[in-house]
Amino acid sequence: MVRIRDSLLRDTVELVTREPGKVSMYVCGPTVYDTPHIGNARTAVAFDTIRRYLEWAGYDVTFVSNVTDVEDKIINRAAREGRTEPEVAAEFEAVYFEHMHRLNVRDADHRPHATEYIDRMLSLIGELIAAGHAYEVPGQGVYFAVETFPGYGALPHRTLDELRESAGARVDVDEAKQSPMDFALWKAAKPGEPSWDSPWGAGRPGWHIECSAMALDLLGEGFDLHGGGEDLAFPHHENERAQSEGGGHPFARHWIHSGMVTIGGDKMSKSLGNFTTVDEALAHHEWRALRLAMLQNHYRRAADLGETELQAAAKAIERLDALFRRSDVARITGGDAEREVLDRFRQAMDDDFDTAHALAVLFEAAREANRLVDAGDAQAGALVAAIRELLGVLGLDRDDDAEADGDDAEIDALVRERDEARAARDFARADALRDELAARGITLEDTPSGTVWHR
Repeated sequence: MVRIRDSLLRDTVELVTREPGKVSMYVCGPTVYDTPHIGNARTAVAFDTIRRYLEWAGYDVTFVSNVTDVEDKIINRAAREGRTEPEVAAEFEAVYFEHMHRLNVRDADHRPHATEYIDRMLSLIGELIAAGHAYEVPGQGVYFAVETFPGYGALPHRTLDELRESAGARVDVDEAKQSPMDFALWKAAKPGEPSWDSPWGAGRPGWHIECSAMALDLLGEGFDLHGGGEDLAFPHHENERAQSEGGGHPFARHWIHSGMVTIGGDKMSKSLGNFTTVDEALAHHEWRALRLAMLQNHYRRAADLGETELQAAAKAIERLDALFRRSDVARITGGDAEREVLDRFRQAMDDDFDTAHALAVLFEAAREANRLVDAGDAQAGALVAAIRELLGVLGLDRDDDAEADGDDAEIDALVRERDEARAARDFARADALRDELAARGITLEDTPSGTVWHR
């Protein structure tokens, strides 16, 4: 039984889905105006892992993650650089997904773009006006009246008065609104900005209505799981919830949110000078180390991704690779030692996708597998196979074929020649061969079962 920490209920509850055995899941995707940073990546990795686990656990998962391709930041960058909004959006969408692929984040089943759903947004806005939850301000646009929606503030667990006091920059100041907390559903066109025709004049959608339209269209009413970074819980997710349900459309059954990224204990931000893009991180660290460092923290908690954490994750990856090389050379197969580790992994992940605990189970299993390899125990083969499988569930599986340079046979021959030189006590030749291999980026490990090499 999968249990999750539901942000709306503020309680850990059983994941009860609309249809038995199926999970419909919406996760807020990127606003494509700049290069993604490791905070963006942490959110993507967290929900990619949740999806992978649910599928491994036997659920039929429909995963939707949108692309916001019309928004103030895109418009501002296009104006600043003398380009069109579609040009800016297309460039940074390509960059975002190229970087996510490098972190082994799988593509969503559906990747809707906001600009493809304008008609659906207009329909929702019309329903909200008819229901008395929205109003038009001529020349300004259409706003959602939050005071008409009972329970507004339930997701951030704040009353309306508390939200007014604490909202700050997260709420647009506009004297045309009936209440400061009201938010834009449709923004009247401004010179030079993209716009579409509507019953309330030319304009463009507000950010919040975009996700409601896409989620309801692709997943239907009462879909199972809505996710995103904790910074989106208010106002974005609360506004999605209010406008969808205000229009008579049951929205997400469960809400889950991932934590922020910190560097040395401080929140990552450009102003503090500790801002790291995915590209910068991957220039210095293998993708598996970066992904592992993210997963070593529970998805709901802040993840510190400084150099210390990334170096430690890299060493942990090296230990796993060393185990796989040793077991491959030993050619140990058989046994049934995997059953306990599979059960313990499942227990950890069923408890609100606790990847930190799940990884502890894997590394404990790796230590035991090393002991079994040393002993020549047939149980080692099954245990190593289980570890490989579960690393795949976490998205940490390595494509060995992709890592190869195509010269494996030649390297194998040089390694055999070195082994023969050592057996003949021709240590000068053996050392020369080791140096030749090292110059080609090959590391050798001498084990009781033979010599293991890796790049």
